[in-house]
Amino acid sequence: MTEIMCGEKAAKQLNLVPLSNDTVSRRIVEMAEDVKKTLIERIKSSSYYSIQLDETTDVADLANLMVYVRYEHDGAAQEEFLFCQPPETRTTAELIFQLLDAFVQENGLEWKKCVGVCTDGARAMTGRHSGVAARIKEVAPEMRWTHCSIHREALAVKKMPDGLKSVLDSAVKSVDFIKARPMQSRLFQVLCDEMGSEHVQLLLHTEVRLSRGKVISRLFELHREVQVFLQDKTFPLSEVFYDTVWLSQLAYLSDIFSRLNDLNLGLQGLSINVFDVQDKINTMLKKLELFQIKVKAGDVSAFPALESFLSENELTLDDGVRDNMVAHLVSLRQQFRQYFPVMTEDNSWMRSPFSMEASGLPKNLTVAEQESVIELSYIKGLCSRRQAQPSH
Repeated sequence: MTEIMCGEKAAKQLNLVPLSNDTVSRRIVEMAEDVKKTLIERIKSSSYYSIQLDETTDVADLANLMVYVRYEHDGAAQEEFLFCQPPETRTTAELIFQLLDAFVQENGLEWKKCVGVCTDGARAMTGRHSGVAARIKEVAPEMRWTHCSIHREALAVKKMPDGLKSVLDSAVKSVDFIKARPMQSRLFQVLCDEMGSEHVQLLLHTEVRLSRGKVISRLFELHREVQVFLQDKTFPLSEVFYDTVWLSQLAYLSDIFSRLNDLNLGLQGLSINVFDVQDKINTMLKKLELFQIKVKAGDVSAFPALESFLSENELTLDDGVRDNMVAHLVSLRQQFRQYFPVMTEDNSWMRSPFSMEASGLPKNLTVAEQESVIELSYIKGLCSRRQAQPSH
C-alpha cells in the first residue's frame, strides 16, 4: 500500500523499521484467526464433512491430537488442517472425543454432517463400544469409520521371516554403533570422503514409516566403507560385512523396502481415493506374485541392488537366501490381503457411471437416485469429456 501511495523508495524505508515481538505475535494471531474463521464458514456451508485424526508427539515428546477435515467447496473436495490440541492427561478415547466435541460445539459445527472418520487401528480409536469412532457414531449416525490406508500398509510390511529379521536387526545395530557416537560418526564421514563415496553418513533407524527402507538402502550403499571402518573396531557384528550371504539378504531388503516405500508414498496425496488405494494394492500384489515366481527360478532382475552385488562378486543366489526371499514375498502377499480385503462391487458405479446397467445399480439408492444415475450414464457430452481426460 505504501509503495502504491508514496512510491517504492518510501516503501523500502518503511520496511527498515523493526517491529516489536508483540506486534509480530499479534499479527500472527490475527492471521490465524482469519484463516480459522474462513475454514469454519466453509465447513458450515458444506453439506457434509469428514475428519482424520491421530495422536502424535512433538520434539519435546508431548502428545498432541492432530485433526484434519475434508469438505465440499465450490464443487470440489477440499482438505485442510482443522486443529491441534494437546490433551491435559492420558489420551483415552473419552478424552479425545471430548476435545473433538468441544471444538465442534465452540465453533457451531454440526455432528450430523460428519459422514466419515479416518484413524489408525489403535484400540482407543476403534473400540466397538467406547472407542472414539463409536462415540462419534452416537452423535453422527451417518458416519463411517475408515482405517488409514497408510497405517495399514505400514502394518502389512512389518512381518518377515526370522532369517531376514536377523539381518535387519544386525544392520540396525551396526548403524547405531557408528551413528550413536559423535566421534565415530565424524571418523566415518572422513573415511567416506577419502573413499570418494557419494554419501558420507549413515541414517539412524526410527519407527517412522519409510525409515527402514532408507536406512537399509544407505547401509548397503556404504557397506564397503563400513567394512573398512570396522576393521580395527571391537564390534561383534563386524564379520557380517564379509559374509556374502548376509550381504545378499541386505541387498534384497534394500530393494524390497525401496519398492514398499514407493507404494507408501503412492497412497498419499489429496487426490487419492479408496479406488486408487485398492488399485495400487492390487498392482503390488500382482508384482509380488511375479517376483515370487522369478526368485524361485533364480531370477533376481527385479531387485537391482541384489543383482548388481551378485554380478560384481561373481556369485549365484544362495539357496537359503532364495528361500527367505520367497517366504517373505509370500508373507507380504498374505499380509496385504489381510489388511486390504477385496472391495465389493457396490460402489463400482462411481468409477464408471457411463457403463452402468440397470441391474447393477446400488440397492441402497432410492428409485429417484437410481434414475439420476441412469440419466447421467447417457449424457454423451460428459462421457466424451471423461474419455478424453488423460489417465493418472
